[in-house]
Amino acid sequence: MKQENNSNDKPNKPGKRMPNIPKRPQKAPKFNIFWVYAAIIIGLLAIQFLFSSDNAQQISYKTFEQEMLIPGDVQKIVTYKADDIVKAEVYIKDSKKEDPKYKKYKNRSSFGRDTGPMVTFNAPSPEILSKQLEKSQANVPAENQIPVETISKSSAWTGIFVQVILPLLLFAGLWIFMMRRMSGGGGGGGGQIFNIGKSKATLFDKESQVNITFNDVAGLEEAKTEVMEIVDFLKNPKKYTNLGGKIPKGALLVGSPGTGKTLLAKAVAGEAQVPFFSLSGSDFVEMFVGVGASRVRDLFKQAKDKAPCIIFIDEIDAIGRARGKGSVMGGNDERENTLNQLLVEMDGFGTDSGIIILAATNRPDVLDSALMRPGRFDRQISIDKPDLVGREQIFKVHLKPIKTAPDVEAKKLSAQTPGFAGAEIANVCNEAALIAARRNKEMVDMQDFQDAIDRVIGGLEKKNKIISPEEKKIVAYHEAGHAIAGWFLEHANPLVKVSIVPRGVAALGYAQYLPKEQFLYTTEQLMDDMCMTMGGRVAEDIIFNKISTGALSDLEHITRIAYGMVKIYGMNKNVGNVSFYDPHNEYNFDKPYSDRTAEMIDIEVRNLTNEVYDRTKQLLIANQEGLEKLAQKLLEKEILFQTDLEELLGKRPFDSRTTYDEFVNGATVIEPKPEEIVVNHTEQTDESATIINPTEESK
Repeated sequence: MKQENNSNDKPNKPGKRMPNIPKRPQKAPKFNIFWVYAAIIIGLLAIQFLFSSDNAQQISYKTFEQEMLIPGDVQKIVTYKADDIVKAEVYIKDSKKEDPKYKKYKNRSSFGRDTGPMVTFNAPSPEILSKQLEKSQANVPAENQIPVETISKSSAWTGIFVQVILPLLLFAGLWIFMMRRMSGGGGGGGGQIFNIGKSKATLFDKESQVNITFNDVAGLEEAKTEVMEIVDFLKNPKKYTNLGGKIPKGALLVGSPGTGKTLLAKAVAGEAQVPFFSLSGSDFVEMFVGVGASRVRDLFKQAKDKAPCIIFIDEIDAIGRARGKGSVMGGNDERENTLNQLLVEMDGFGTDSGIIILAATNRPDVLDSALMRPGRFDRQISIDKPDLVGREQIFKVHLKPIKTAPDVEAKKLSAQTPGFAGAEIANVCNEAALIAARRNKEMVDMQDFQDAIDRVIGGLEKKNKIISPEEKKIVAYHEAGHAIAGWFLEHANPLVKVSIVPRGVAALGYAQYLPKEQFLYTTEQLMDDMCMTMGGRVAEDIIFNKISTGALSDLEHITRIAYGMVKIYGMNKNVGNVSFYDPHNEYNFDKPYSDRTAEMIDIEVRNLTNEVYDRTKQLLIANQEGLEKLAQKLLEKEILFQTDLEELLGKRPFDSRTTYDEFVNGATVIEPKPEEIVVNHTEQTDESATIINPTEESK
């Protein structure tokens, strides 16, 4: 017999198969610790009521006199005032309590306790009670008369509050405080000790939507394309699965600090329109054993209930470091347990579950290889520092809320900030607005941005710092040495500005350059860079026949380049075409070469730095007249620009255009790799200015 369909059911269309949507399991009711507190309070109140002395049976004075007082069974009488009457509690001698006549007076709710009063009776006043007792004991000697004690008792509710409720509240407050301290603080799901294994992930859904979109992310076009494809996976999965493709399980965002990894993840949360779980790698770390793994399990359980969704783990290197390194023999490593659970969960769910994991780190070299394999993090999205075009786009984003003058152009600012990450560009724009407001301007002009760039590069300007004339003269010749060496070296970076105004913590002067953005450096370029950096120390030696501590950062920069040329890039004939570069710390504390090779490397580095010193000294002696002019001009004006050098030294003898000239004045070639500004004389420099890792570049 054919079964009839319900009239309310709609028939399936031919050719279409209704999807089998599994029912989500109903969540069990959450345990609430406050029910425990309520049970404790009710229990204590019940105990207080059952064992209270107010439960003693009340009798008349005549009954008390005839059955207890005259027979001599009374031990003592305790009186207290209750409202407008006197209440007397009668305590019977222990030897008389088992008498059959007292069975009817025993309190059945006292659970065998017989230390309290047996009965009570009322009296109009203490004087009347005293006369009654004297009359009843008229024939009893004075030493054998029953003693009467008078006490003061508060009301029943006051007694209950003081004896029960107040201590209980103090105990509950101390309990809550200690449990929150032990569970890492914070309320909600992870704030209580009973929920310590719960995930601390912040959920962004339709109710708490993120307002950041891909339009707010500039300078990361390639990374945006990769991430936008992941968002498209979640919105239109059939577009890819119909062709046999599988949705990737995870993507790892790798890049230097400040390049916009977290911002890109926020844009994904704003664009995806799906639940977005966000947390940091340190949120899994706890003092209790097994808590990290429990939080990982709870996170993926929540994610499966909300699927399709995205999980974002920021700074994943906090729990994703390579296992087996630095662990104590025989000890329990909670971080490794957490990582193991994360690996199991990432490999455990199916590709059709709709869960995609995003993670961000600036230390990909320390991550465990099992975490990096395809199937867990299928994609590694590199987010480098922006190039010229990228910096221009980032400047346009950050200049929107700022009232700028007509002379402010994002293109010029982009060319003047090589090597700047997105966070540094945002800092420059904010500093420029603050400087303009400090100067009571209505708009932020180009000069404010120039000062902001100097502020970010060299630190706070300290014009009031007291410097002796001798020190100021040394600083002037030191910076003039840098400028002269860079001016007459073909491959040196073009000078933009040289200053002897103190900046930062200990910087007495600095020089700013605009290097050409490029991928590769030749031996000649590195040698010219080292000679330019050595110019300050050589100038001091030539003019004063003595040297100072002002060349600290210069020597660090030169030593780093020299060891890179000899030890990493194979640019030394004696050491040969070998590289001892160890980015993943595979050799730990062992050197991948012998002691004899190490001695050879040290000798070649020392010979290289001596060659640089001699070459720079010859160059400065040949141009000593220009060195003197430049130093005196620096002592006079304190800040010199490229135009000032052209007036003093003439045009630069090499016909080469800077990146700034090429980009701003109509160049067509734009290099995508940024190059850091080299800041000399006690200023920090970025290693990427000269040390380039060809292995990383090829990746």
